[in-house]
Amino acid sequence: MATFLYKLGRLAFRRRHFVALVWVALLTLAGVGAASAPPAGSTSFSIPGTEAQKAFDLLEQRYPGMSADGATARVVFKAPDGGKMTDKANKATVRETVKELRSGSEVASVADPYAGHAVSKDGSVAYASVKYKVSGMELEDSAKDALKDAAQDARDSGLTVEIGGDALTATPETGSSEVIGIAIAAVVLVITFGSLLAAGFPLLTAIIGVGIGVSTISALASALDLGSTTSILASMIGLAVGIDYALFIVSRYRAELAEGREREDAAGRAVGTAGSAVVFAGLTVVIALVGLSVVNIPMLTKMGVSAAGTVAVAVLIALTLIPALLGYAGRRIKPAGEKSRLLGGDRTPKKPGRPNMGTRWASFVVRRPVAVLLLGVIGLGAAAIPAASLELGLPDDGSQPVSTTQRRAYDLLSEGFGPGFNGPLMVVVDAKDSDHPKTAFTKVGDEIKGLKDVVTVTPATPNKTGDTATITVIPDSKPSSATTEDLVHAIRDKGADITSATDAKVLVTGSTAMNIDVSQKLNDALLPYLALVVGLAFLLLIVVFRSILVPLKAALGFLLSVTAALGAVVAVFQWGWLSGLMNVEETGPVMSMMPIFMVGVVFGLAMDYEVFLVTRMREAFVHGERPQQAVVTGFKHGARVVTAAAVIMMAVFSGFIGSSEAMVKMIGFGLAVAVLFDAFVVRMAIVPAVLSLLGKRAWWLPKWLDRVLPNVDVEGDGLRTDADRRDPDGEKELVRA
Repeated sequence: MATFLYKLGRLAFRRRHFVALVWVALLTLAGVGAASAPPAGSTSFSIPGTEAQKAFDLLEQRYPGMSADGATARVVFKAPDGGKMTDKANKATVRETVKELRSGSEVASVADPYAGHAVSKDGSVAYASVKYKVSGMELEDSAKDALKDAAQDARDSGLTVEIGGDALTATPETGSSEVIGIAIAAVVLVITFGSLLAAGFPLLTAIIGVGIGVSTISALASALDLGSTTSILASMIGLAVGIDYALFIVSRYRAELAEGREREDAAGRAVGTAGSAVVFAGLTVVIALVGLSVVNIPMLTKMGVSAAGTVAVAVLIALTLIPALLGYAGRRIKPAGEKSRLLGGDRTPKKPGRPNMGTRWASFVVRRPVAVLLLGVIGLGAAAIPAASLELGLPDDGSQPVSTTQRRAYDLLSEGFGPGFNGPLMVVVDAKDSDHPKTAFTKVGDEIKGLKDVVTVTPATPNKTGDTATITVIPDSKPSSATTEDLVHAIRDKGADITSATDAKVLVTGSTAMNIDVSQKLNDALLPYLALVVGLAFLLLIVVFRSILVPLKAALGFLLSVTAALGAVVAVFQWGWLSGLMNVEETGPVMSMMPIFMVGVVFGLAMDYEVFLVTRMREAFVHGERPQQAVVTGFKHGARVVTAAAVIMMAVFSGFIGSSEAMVKMIGFGLAVAVLFDAFVVRMAIVPAVLSLLGKRAWWLPKWLDRVLPNVDVEGDGLRTDADRRDPDGEKELVRA
């Protein structure tokens, strides 16, 4: 592989005009496609195989035109202090609002609070339920504006009015902090390279790659039903790895220049060596992201595949566009150790020959491997302690910031009708195979009334054919509580008994039941997903490092860092530690998809640093250095750039903490902390300590396996022979990089 990539790097360097033209054409094509594509349609959230989804599908069949997945809104009214919603003036205001709401073309129905008994017992709160024909993501802005205007008209009359439900679903915004993250990345690159031009290349290529990836997602959003979060995830991952991959190749190019190589040859060698690490690091990220499809949640699958596509683009750009840009830059890119004049390149180094920080740190770890190993493991173990109390759930209006109308509507409904009113359960009774459907409907209602934590059970509402009915159940506890989850399971258990007695099937659905089913599905998929992703990457790393213990150590280190990162997420988003600093207005359960998502993404990113750092060590080892010295050499050449890459990735991920979307905020924080733990504790401390303790045993591989495995030549041994043949001066000694 190194030889092929070496030739590719030289070709891109020579044919830079063609390579640049191809990437500009691809960016233009993707941009035109995104601009001309129809707007994205409904972002369906289906969970195949769950009881809640089966109930939704059944409602679509048995209640034509019901729009079970249509957007809903609850316009909540509260009377001024001392007044009641049953007062004549307040009644007139509410009915005028209901009339105004019904005028929308996308409105399916509006329930009058006074006709539907939607007034609290003390008369202080009432609500009107609005049902739309389309989902929240499909709802036109004009319909949302009409909803807000109707509420504002009621406020002008003296009532407190708030709007809950998913009708006001908005595209999440990342805020200005994302730009701050990119700015921090730029500063780190300038410090690392000592050159504005060299620092600009990784940023430029990463932006081009993300532009192509996100534009392609936008162009295909309507056809493939891609959600708004999909492009945010792709930009988050694509920007981080795009900068890192380009950073490694530019850094290696400057190192080759420092050894006196011609620029074209240096570009080829940078792509042949660092590019090999980029390919395999990218493969681990792609495996982890595409592996999310095993969970069988379409939304998660689309997010993973889209982000994986953006990562693949980042790899291709690093291998081709970076050497092309290096060709354009010419002598303006300085060899390693030299700075541009603008950044003090004419100054004389203060202490020539002094070992760099990476060398000094690695030498310290090699001298005291046991102490460093114990300190790292104990530290990560302490950070992981909060993960033991991890509570999973999906966000509802109760997790919104208190500044939003959705959250205020949630609180008003809890105040007037009880906390369980915000999470009603819909029980669907399928009596198609029953001889006495009406008896079955009645029996289901009676059985549910006898369960704990039940406040209200509405009478069964049959469909036109009389073979299916819906029953609404109001729990006594809030939607995200364990008590409500127990109630859902209790109803389902009763349903099994009813089925055996009446041949009628009982299904529980609604947003609360759907959230419970999603959490359970994700929990069940976590171990199989972990085994699949870690197993495939383990095999890949055996090929890369030609070792058994090094990939095993890499996987165990990942488990430490991801568990510690989950502990940090629990501490901030569930316990509320530093919540003010992170702008977390409401703590609660961690989103149920967070563990499996972090496992996938963090594993891919963790293997990035493993590949970049340890391939340098193996390169030194196979070229004759002792194991401990190879560790020091690997850090000498790789620690600075890996540190820069980790800081950049942390900055990019931290930028998403400013998002208005709770899921994006949590993902950004979790990934930033995971990179901190994995890069600086696991890869920079635990890995060299373990390799130092293992010595030559770290690179042991059974002879039979050595014969079977393909030789991918990540160390670039094939380049030694190629270079010898091309060297006109007969120089045979190559750098032990």
